[in-house]
Amino acid sequence: MNTAAAGIVPEPIARQPWEMLIPLFALVGFGAAVLYSAGGGAMAPFASSHLLRFSIFMVMAMVIAALPRDLVRMLTYPAYIVVLLLLMAVEAIGQVGGGSQRWLDLGFMVLQPSELMKPTIVVTLALFYSTLPVGMTNTWRALLIPGGMVAMPMALVLLQPDLGTALAIGFGGAMVMLLAGLPLRWFLGAGLAGIVIAPLAFFYGLKEYQQRRVMTMFDPEADPLGAGYHITQSKIAIGSGGVFGKGFNEGSQSHLNYLPEPHTDFVFATMAEEWGFIGGLFVLTVFTFILRWGWKVAQASDDRFASLLAGGMVVTIFFYAAVNLMMVMGMAPVVGIPLPWMSHGGSSMLTNMICIGVLMMVNRWNQKAPRRGLGA
Repeated sequence: MNTAAAGIVPEPIARQPWEMLIPLFALVGFGAAVLYSAGGGAMAPFASSHLLRFSIFMVMAMVIAALPRDLVRMLTYPAYIVVLLLLMAVEAIGQVGGGSQRWLDLGFMVLQPSELMKPTIVVTLALFYSTLPVGMTNTWRALLIPGGMVAMPMALVLLQPDLGTALAIGFGGAMVMLLAGLPLRWFLGAGLAGIVIAPLAFFYGLKEYQQRRVMTMFDPEADPLGAGYHITQSKIAIGSGGVFGKGFNEGSQSHLNYLPEPHTDFVFATMAEEWGFIGGLFVLTVFTFILRWGWKVAQASDDRFASLLAGGMVVTIFFYAAVNLMMVMGMAPVVGIPLPWMSHGGSSMLTNMICIGVLMMVNRWNQKAPRRGLGA
């Protein structure tokens, strides 16, 4: 904010990252409009709770943004252990829903601990690599301990079973490792190994319904009323929107219940039918603004911990958005990953607002001592 404006606007308001907050508020508001339509032209039950959750978690993000660096470093490993124990508790006493055991009923709320692990693994690995001498990033010590930290929660989440969230945890951990400077040949080797192992994992590691989801991605029309129904209806909804869409609250696919989960996993398809290509372009543009701001925060960070922390949060948000958009367009299996700030759901909103809060926190640190970036 320029100097003249800063003299008029109170300093606590002027120093907020409005280049990210304004697009974020616009996306949440647009999401509420889509959820209003998905709810049959009513604020309840989706749009009102969407806005309420965002408001509550925005306050939480502001609290996170105010945390001092030393406190974050001190609480990181205990937080990882607590979330890991919660994942173990899910296996023992977790609530079952939709054939999966993913939730803990705490009385005042139903918590999905696997969602908390997405940002937690980023913070944990960022702290580990910030204390590891840069000269040791090409040794096995840089891989074995963090690899175990990632593998344990992934294994517990796969037992629920929740392939999408397990992949998100693995992706976030791998990206922090890459940003930390681990040799690129390790990642290339892991990719080649993955290609070799993939057939075995498909036939012996995935459950039958997960195998159907993967095969449906390649040929959804082979079973349009069964395994391919979600993707087929999603493509119809997106395609029927054309350039300008059918109009607000005029989507037939969602209103006539052809489109499954129009308020959660397939909210983008609901939006595209009514708002068309223009609406989709708006959503992509807003995500670009948010992610670009987050990456600038990571590059401006003044130490290794802060830069890895911010970079990891950016890729976590990116994974959510990219996988959901590919999923609804038939370019990825249906793995149940919602679209940030548009899909209805408390766990997803919680995770992404933690990411925003952490980015705002690092941005505040940067304002005090902006010096080095990711390569530091």
